[in-house]
Amino acid sequence: MPYALTRPRRLDIESFARATGTHPELVRRLVVLGVLDAQRDAAGELWFTVSQLPAMARVQRLRAGFALNYAALGLVVDLLDRIAELESVTRGRPRIPGGPKWTSTS
Repeated sequence: MPYALTRPRRLDIESFARATGTHPELVRRLVVLGVLDAQRDAAGELWFTVSQLPAMARVQRLRAGFALNYAALGLVVDLLDRIAELESVTRGRPRIPGGPKWTSTS
């Protein structure tokens, strides 16, 4: 029995679905909704990079934790990504001493 020495650089839809514990049709739906990124080959088959595995895990956690429908997941994921981007930008800026705190109520 041969064993893979490294992880594949990309996964077909069946392998991706198996690795994430989901049905291939759900994976297709999430690609159409823009929640997951995939590339299509010349035959029109979907291929996923390994970086999409954590993205799918995030989708599954959001779905379980907040009972969101799959269409709303795209919006939530986009908003969370935007928040993370804004936080990383603001962390890079020096804080003005004596300036207002973001937690102040006045």
